[in-house]
Amino acid sequence: MSTKTFARVAMIAAIYTVLTLCLAPISFGNFQIRISEALTMLPLIYQPSIIGVTLGCFLSNLVGAMTGMNPTGMLDSVIGTLATLGAAYCTWKLRDVKIGKLPLLSMAMPVIWNFVFVGAELGYMMMPENVILGTVIFGAEVAVGEIIAVILGYFVNRIFIKTKIFEK
Repeated sequence: MSTKTFARVAMIAAIYTVLTLCLAPISFGNFQIRISEALTMLPLIYQPSIIGVTLGCFLSNLVGAMTGMNPTGMLDSVIGTLATLGAAYCTWKLRDVKIGKLPLLSMAMPVIWNFVFVGAELGYMMMPENVILGTVIFGAEVAVGEIIAVILGYFVNRIFIKTKIFEK
């Protein structure tokens, strides 16, 4: 990894972490609009961002758990991070699959991964008597916020493409 790539990855992780923690009241919990998840659209244009987004998610969830901002605690440091890693990787892999002119399948990946993983995590923690129903309910709530973040991320990417910030 070049120094330039390393710096970009670190910057992505830092931006993700700062956004999540500064907006903690809406970044954690069952109904969350984690604005930093907009960065999960970066793999559409920059593959190394997968590492930055994943690291940023891990740090956010870890610091959030350690400070009490994240009500799901340390479990989210593992589950939420795996969801972000899977979503970012699938976003990158499916980036060339377009419906019309939009990479809708790629854009759906963070929504789907977080619906399943974070929904199951929240269902297990908040509705242990009926984890499946909890997964569906909490997964749907998380997905709403994720849709907002993904749409925002798509438009942010358009700005990044125009500024050529991620070109070599």
